This record gives sequence, structure tokens and C-alpha cells, in this order.
Amino acid sequence: MSPSTRSKPASATSPETGRASETGERVEIELEVSRQRWITWTIGGTIGGALLIWKLGTVGVWAGYVLIALGLYRAYQLAMSYVHPPGKFVISSAKVSLPRGVHRATPLEVDPPAVTAAYFLRRSVPWNKSSPVLIVELGDKAMAYPRDWFASEADQRHVIHALLGLRPRSSQAAAEPGPVTES
Repeated sequence: MSPSTRSKPASATSPETGRASETGERVEIELEVSRQRWITWTIGGTIGGALLIWKLGTVGVWAGYVLIALGLYRAYQLAMSYVHPPGKFVISSAKVSLPRGVHRATPLEVDPPAVTAAYFLRRSVPWNKSSPVLIVELGDKAMAYPRDWFASEADQRHVIHALLGLRPRSSQAAAEPGPVTES
């Protein structure tokens, strides 16, 4: 196994290196999400709900209404996925642009020092998320990006390496003098 933490690009849009500060380049990683789950819930929820309403009694009718409501909500999410392009990470030494969600209109733009931590959750992952989950902390806020939003795990690693590349190295932090206090 190679001691290098860099990986080969997983998709055409993923860069070869993850450190933006080493090369001075801008790292852009686009989210890629399958619409299959939304399509399945849209079709299955509305047809299944209609069958429950048509064939069953009172409890089945109410369950049918719930299924139809879930199907319509997933249809709305599906329509929004066609209206808005997928989110994109843009990381440079001047600014960091983080997507608020998969198909959300406006990304969150912050200065690089605002990113306080970036790490993976591999074991403490909710049951409905695929592991690993990329966590980006912005002070007291944390943004979570599940594995199934990316083309590959390598894209997640490119994002985390680019974010960590913007932070000052420990040798640079030790070289800078701290505040002087007199006793």
C-alpha cells in the first residue's frame, strides 16, 4: 500500500490533487445524486396509495393518503432536481463555496479561516445515510455530506484534502509568536 494520501481522479470533474494551497489551484467537485429513489417513491407512493384508498377500509384509506402525500413530496423533490443543478464544492485560497444540499439554489460561501474542521464519520453514521459522511464544521455549525452524494469516495477525499490544505501547518503555527503576557 502506498503511503501517499492522494488518489487517482474518480471522475472527469475530480482533480488529481486535493491540496489547493500546494498548487495554488482551485478545486471544484460537483455532487452527483441518483434520482432513482425519488422516481420510485413518486410512482410507488401514488399508485400504492391509490390502491389502498380504492380497496381498503378506513385505516387503509388513511395509510393511502399518507403514501400519496409522500409520493407527491418526492415528486416535488424530483422536479427541483431538474430545476436546480447539483451542488458544487469550490475551494480556493480566496473563498470556500459549500453546497447547502444536493439540488439547492444558493451555496454557502465563506472565507477559508471560517472552516474550523473537516473530517469523516465512518462509524457513528445515522441508519439512513451511507458511510462515510463528510463533515465540514464552520464554527458552531456543521454541514454533513453523505457518501451517496458523491461520484466516489475519492471525491470526498479531494474535498477534505483541499479544505485541510487551506489550514496553516503546525510548523507554521509554532513559528508564529503568540501573545506575550507579563507577570
